[in-house]
Amino acid sequence: MAADGGAATLSPAGISNSRLDENIENKVKESHRIDSLNLLIFLILLTMTVLTIWLFKHRRLRFVHETGLGILYGLIVGVIIRYTSTTEQKLWQNFTLPEESPFNFSHPPDNIHLEVSLFSDVANNTQLITQEYLYSFKGLVYNAESTEIEDKATFDPEIFFNVLLPPIIFHAGYSMKRRHFFRNFGAIVTFAFLGTAVSCMIVGGILYGFTRLMVTYSSLWKQWGLTNFGLTDCLFFGALISATDPVTILAIFHDLNVDVDLYALVFGESVLNDAVAIVLAGAVEKYSDVRATGISDAVDYKAVLESLGNFLGIFCGAFAIGSFMGCITALLTKYTQIRDYPLLETTLFFLMSYSTFLTAESLSLTGIVAVLFCGICQAHYTYNNLSQESKVRTKQLFELLNFLAENFVFIYIGVAIFTFNRHRWDPGFIFAALLAIIVGRGLNVYPLSFLLNLGRKNKIPMNFQHMMMFSGLRGAIAFALAIRNTLTPARELMFTTTLLIVILTVILCGGFTTQMLQWLRIRVGVEDESEAQNFQAVRSAINKQKRYQTMSDAQSNGASNQGGDTGDAIATASGQSNLNMTTSPTDAAPPPMRIQESEKAWLVMKWYKFDQKFMKPLLTHARPPLTETLPACCGRFAMFLTTEQQLAQAEPGRSDDSDEDMIIDENELTYGADNNSEILDGETGRKGTLELNLDDIQPGVNTIT
Repeated sequence: MAADGGAATLSPAGISNSRLDENIENKVKESHRIDSLNLLIFLILLTMTVLTIWLFKHRRLRFVHETGLGILYGLIVGVIIRYTSTTEQKLWQNFTLPEESPFNFSHPPDNIHLEVSLFSDVANNTQLITQEYLYSFKGLVYNAESTEIEDKATFDPEIFFNVLLPPIIFHAGYSMKRRHFFRNFGAIVTFAFLGTAVSCMIVGGILYGFTRLMVTYSSLWKQWGLTNFGLTDCLFFGALISATDPVTILAIFHDLNVDVDLYALVFGESVLNDAVAIVLAGAVEKYSDVRATGISDAVDYKAVLESLGNFLGIFCGAFAIGSFMGCITALLTKYTQIRDYPLLETTLFFLMSYSTFLTAESLSLTGIVAVLFCGICQAHYTYNNLSQESKVRTKQLFELLNFLAENFVFIYIGVAIFTFNRHRWDPGFIFAALLAIIVGRGLNVYPLSFLLNLGRKNKIPMNFQHMMMFSGLRGAIAFALAIRNTLTPARELMFTTTLLIVILTVILCGGFTTQMLQWLRIRVGVEDESEAQNFQAVRSAINKQKRYQTMSDAQSNGASNQGGDTGDAIATASGQSNLNMTTSPTDAAPPPMRIQESEKAWLVMKWYKFDQKFMKPLLTHARPPLTETLPACCGRFAMFLTTEQQLAQAEPGRSDDSDEDMIIDENELTYGADNNSEILDGETGRKGTLELNLDDIQPGVNTIT
């Protein structure tokens, strides 16, 4: 039915105004009921996932990770919704825009104002009543016969980008093991930037060759309207599918205490790789927009340069926003007394962190990059200013949000296989894409590892390279990029292919991670030599320290030492008593807290020194204060930026860059500058020596050096 003046008119004679209100009210109630049922289904799935995770952990089963369980549960529920749904089908009506309308197939209207007319008989006085309803654009119609619960199970893609992804990415930055991240910073950046670009080009190139064959010989592709599936489409798919998300493998790494350098390489690459893939996908779309008109695939070098500039501008801009918001939060928590109100402090922390994402998105940048670097800055600076209660709250809050969001995404991936109406299945394209990502991953990991090993003192061994190759799972980022736009046949094909690749890699690669670690003979059960503090071990050492101090005092007072273990305390010539205790794997001494400068990348070391002298004293209460590090001419300015808490500290704070909490009170355990103790180096079973200086012990202050 054609519209008149942009508004379509219906004339259902005989329908009363009260009946219309009743129908609208019933429609709203039914929609609310379906929404509640849909959310209840996902909550039940999350509950089942949590209980199954507990069962697997209790039984020490690792062949399926929580994300794989979420997908499997989602697949089961998707089948149930698709084939057993009994809700009434939607009511719908076809309308045709008039020929003189300014809108067309490629430019549909954003909203339609539907004018409904009815005749109301009020005391035998017939009146014409009109009401106008607003209908918004949602996309192409695929299955008008689908039930309402099927449609409700398909969420708005913006929910993934604006609600679910930010806590996942922020948690990755906030919980990052920065020590090992920066130790392998050069390798991580190489894999994340250059490796992602290589993977994008390889995948795009292979698929471009495949699509040329399909466009030429496949009648199905011609029927689907995929004859214009060009190079930019292939590169876009290559960019989004290059976003790795090895959450399954990383969780197993953490449970098994895999070598910290391997963990850092896989985790660091995945974190930065996600951000790079998002910006790279946007750059490819920008290239498509500014390229010369026409369907020719000839390379437009001007468009390439413009897209490259767009990539650098967006990434650097988002990085600046994320870092700026993190620093602003640090200043607010340092120079205000909001720490006296932990609830307000935690709320401010959360709002500032989340607003970073929205700020970047509103400026046409990428919020994922911004919120990632905001999380890193919050952990490095703001966290040190928080009250103890807020430290615990923020860590637990974002850990919980990350867990719920991540599992929700993977459950939805399973459900979407059967409930999403915009699928386009092509087994040939799916197989070609799987082959392309394997080749792209291989040409990413092995050549770059070879080049990196030419300049690295700590080489990346071949079994690490094989494990990194195996760890190239696809997950939430690739899925979110693919589902954001499914309005064309080419994007529908990309989405369906991405969905299957995510499911296959998560279930298969995640399920065989333990076996792969065994086959590659990668060490597990390795304690982190710089961060994995053992509370009981340290407490035990302190208690022994007190006991030996008592024994030493008894000896100096002439008390009887018959039957005592004289090997426990040895008097030195200077009158000091020293103790060397040999630790076992089950009672390991705390590891050293410093990284040798030679272990850090040159650029990181330069930044580390600048950070310790200027940034941390400015943004936290760390020492030395700016009054000691800034030139004398800046004395008043430095004094203004220095807090009483910094001036009141008798000694400089910890100068290392540990990213772990102090496991006991700092007055009980401090770390000396001398690194004389010989500690576990990470290999299971290797012993070390913990040296305790007994005479330096003061009441209430236990010092381990």
